Amino acid sequence: QVQLVESGGGLVQAGGSLRLSCLASKNISTITRLGWYRQAPGKQREMVAGIFSGGRIEYGDSVKGRFTISRDNAKNTVELQMNSLKPEDTAVYLCNAFLFTHGVSWGQGTQVTVSS
Repeated sequence: QVQLVESGGGLVQAGGSLRLSCLASKNISTITRLGWYRQAPGKQREMVAGIFSGGRIEYGDSVKGRFTISRDNAKNTVELQMNSLKPEDTAVYLCNAFLFTHGVSWGQGTQVTVSS
């Protein structure tokens, strides 16, 4: 298992920005895919963004053009820059890591609340 610790959540007004960070316990250059997911009360967990070790990036439809995922191999972090935030972006944001040798690992999550 990979230990993942998220940070950077908080309360922001609609239209504002936040930057989330996820620190991994393992060298992230060896992690096949790192991703961000979110879960709002009463809703299913939703894929927000993912970045593969080869560089391919994917985004959920609801965040395309507003969110940017990046990885910093030197810091062992994956970050999520969130711009033009909307109230519907309110959720717990969870970091996710996948390795073929270790399976899937999840962080504890960080709360993001966007006020209207």
